[in-house]
Amino acid sequence: MKNKFLVLFVIFMSSLSAQNIIKGQILDNNKTPIEGANVYWQNTSVSTITDKNGNFKIEKTAKTNKLIISYVGFKTLEIEITTQEFISGILLNNQTLKEVVVEKIKKSTEYSKSKATNIQTLGQKELLKAACCNLSESFSTNPTIDVNFTDGVTGNKQIKMIGLTSPYIVFTEENIPVLRGFEQNFGLNFVPGTWIESIQITKGAGSVINGYESISGQINYEILKPISDIPFFLNLYGSTDNRFEINLHQNQKFSDKLSSSIFIHGNARPMKMDKNTDGFLDNPMGKQINLANKWQYQNHETGIISFLTLKYVTDNKQGGQTSFNHEKDKGTTNAWGSEIDTEKIQISSKIGYSFKDMPYQSIGFQNAYNYQKQDSYFGLNHYNNSQKSLYSNLIFNSIISNTKNKFAVGLNFIVDNLKQHLKVNFTDDKYFNNQSTGAFFEYTYDNIDNFSLIAGVRVDSHNRLGNFITPRLHVRYNPWNDAVLRVSTGRGKRWANYISENQHLLNSSRNFIIEQHINNTEIAWNYGFNFIQNLKIGTKNIEFIVDYYVTKFDKQVVIDLENSRNVNLYNLKGKSFATSFQIECSVEFNRHTSLRTAYKYYDVQTNFKDGLLLKTFTPKTRIFSNFSYESHIKNNGKQWKFDSTYNWTGKQRLPNTANNPLYYQLNSYAESFGTINAQITRSFSKNLEIYIGAENLTNYTQKNAIIAASEPFSDYFDSSMIYAPIFGKMFYTGLRFKIK
Repeated sequence: MKNKFLVLFVIFMSSLSAQNIIKGQILDNNKTPIEGANVYWQNTSVSTITDKNGNFKIEKTAKTNKLIISYVGFKTLEIEITTQEFISGILLNNQTLKEVVVEKIKKSTEYSKSKATNIQTLGQKELLKAACCNLSESFSTNPTIDVNFTDGVTGNKQIKMIGLTSPYIVFTEENIPVLRGFEQNFGLNFVPGTWIESIQITKGAGSVINGYESISGQINYEILKPISDIPFFLNLYGSTDNRFEINLHQNQKFSDKLSSSIFIHGNARPMKMDKNTDGFLDNPMGKQINLANKWQYQNHETGIISFLTLKYVTDNKQGGQTSFNHEKDKGTTNAWGSEIDTEKIQISSKIGYSFKDMPYQSIGFQNAYNYQKQDSYFGLNHYNNSQKSLYSNLIFNSIISNTKNKFAVGLNFIVDNLKQHLKVNFTDDKYFNNQSTGAFFEYTYDNIDNFSLIAGVRVDSHNRLGNFITPRLHVRYNPWNDAVLRVSTGRGKRWANYISENQHLLNSSRNFIIEQHINNTEIAWNYGFNFIQNLKIGTKNIEFIVDYYVTKFDKQVVIDLENSRNVNLYNLKGKSFATSFQIECSVEFNRHTSLRTAYKYYDVQTNFKDGLLLKTFTPKTRIFSNFSYESHIKNNGKQWKFDSTYNWTGKQRLPNTANNPLYYQLNSYAESFGTINAQITRSFSKNLEIYIGAENLTNYTQKNAIIAASEPFSDYFDSSMIYAPIFGKMFYTGLRFKIK
């Protein structure tokens, strides 16, 4: 009955959308179709443009019968509409009109002014401002995301948004959920930066189309598209922290409809380095091979577009003491070492169809299969896991009456087959087979002027989380010129993989104490406010952004580190919330020079067994500043680029170490510190550029970053207490060569 109801509902909505539609074709006086002509109802905001064949469709309005067609270089045409018959209009050349060239410089980072959701887009121009070797390093010049090291052994980085760590952020690759379950901990390192075309950051509860798990936000990244990619790209990179990389892209266009790209990424750290002389490697040695093949088929005549992506990753990391030899010391107390071997396979496909006679109506089908296996040990602690995941999503988009009222309806299905083996102070083997089936409906209203909203709801049935409803709401209003006001609210629910998400704690001698019958369910509500104001003072373009978000947890798995000998995991009893306030100001002095600054305040608290406390490793205040300069591009492509970023991190509470001997105790709060990163790029032609850069120019490092580094098998050893850089100044250089 549910399926029959859904089919009848889709048919009914489709019949509604087919009413009151005016169709036509616009030609020039030589009977050649005109693509991109503006078609709109007189004195209204209801409009559309013609396609490559000159065809258009537009909803009838009750305000007027006069349809206006305009195009640069042609006389404007007015047509009186009295019936719904097909219209053929001819535009005459306007011989008196002079050529006008309008040039827009696309910003490296842009905030959406027209969407109801609070979306920030990072383009390739932004990603090239720093050595973003992988996705986790793509946010170093952006104030929205905080990037921190998780421990002093693996070199892994964790990101935070609105005060919450990455497990509460939904990651999607071209709107297909990725980095789920066991993939989440190291998955950011498996997305090479050069593969990324753009990144969209959504603060607050995301769209119900992408699932029920989003709590603090969503990060969607787009991979370079074969149909628009260049034929060849080469990137070489090397740094003083013993890191070397190569990226190779090759694109082949088989026809105007079919294209394919091959991506090859390799990185290695072949040598041991211990710059702070604590006896432990500053970064793990290792290597990664990352391969991808992406296919794109696009047929405008039939309205079909499809993608097929194949990926394979193998990654090996070896860390620990400089004296450690994994062949003879593994599993012994001769020397402390760690090794993480990961293998990953990903296959995804997307196919979409736009109805030829109704371009506002489409249907899409997304599928993805992911396999990951991790074998790892951290000293005497062992942790292995494997994951097989299947995702399928069917979505139908159309309108209700006119394009001001749009909707999306669909079904999705997810299966996660998870196995893990944990050996710490006890041995635990677990198997999870998580399955969920969900249906969603999302309604969008946009008056194409100053107001829009997105209201969504989804119903899911999960074999562990039960049956539940997820509501989301986003509203945009433009109170005056160049100002945007947004509010949002939504509910998120997730299954917490509390061991895999906190693997950095295995780099210690802490005992793991897990509450009996612990519930993995986490539920939270998110409320948000966003305001943007654009100003122009003289030649300066100024943009002010204010964000305020609150997340309140109803259920949560608490990671309690207040006893320095234990990791206590239990379910929340009491309050847990995260309050985030950010004010940002961007100034474009001219088309070549810009400055972006931001101030962030966090109040993140959780009820631990010792009471309501500030969350550890979460500074209350942060200050960010980024300065960029680009010289004028000469005809031969020569250009200079300069970029510098300053990050100030305020005091942050540290876990209680009072149980340790005095010489292994830390202060209650870490001191504040600042870091500076900078990069200079020289383009020698349209094909070749060389860049040099530096990170942590202030040379600030955390002292005694690893507790009891000289006694790694004692009860007090802990390398997870990282709040600041452990590696001093780092310099790097690289080149980019492309054939267009």
